Amino acid sequence: MINEEAGAHLERCVTLAREALEAGDDPFGSVLVDGGGQVLCEARNRVVTREATEHPELVLARWAAANMTVEARAKATVYTSGEHCPMCAAAHAWAGLGRIVFISSSRQLSEWLVQLKAPVSPVRMLPIQDVAPGIVVEGPVTSLVDAVRELHEKRHRLTGKRVLPITGSFER
Repeated sequence: MINEEAGAHLERCVTLAREALEAGDDPFGSVLVDGGGQVLCEARNRVVTREATEHPELVLARWAAANMTVEARAKATVYTSGEHCPMCAAAHAWAGLGRIVFISSSRQLSEWLVQLKAPVSPVRMLPIQDVAPGIVVEGPVTSLVDAVRELHEKRHRLTGKRVLPITGSFER
């Protein structure tokens, strides 16, 4: 059950995903919140404007590992617009972060990308718990799924071109 506070963090994830899209990146955004509900760090996707592994969830895991105690990381929650990819799920687990709350699932995203004839991911999308079984996961959050799907539709229909995530180059 998503309460008002969690809803606000998830809305911020959608805003960050929109900012990523507006900057030319894939639409993903994430927020790291401590056990008391305070936002500690937030990030958006930068896989085109920086490099292919600049996923917001990975940025938050690195930030948490460098700036939080083991105990504080375990009590933290990562809110995110989309379920972590395998790379990010592994980083989350290795950093010892707590709960993940996501809006859209990897399965939903995979289905959308097929429908949109988007590039195939270089990595198989797996549920978080297949990669990191000890993490408490909540999602999808159905009330915001349509907003996230709309961003992905805009991403892959902007110009009729596909962005290749590894190089950031365009393919017709």
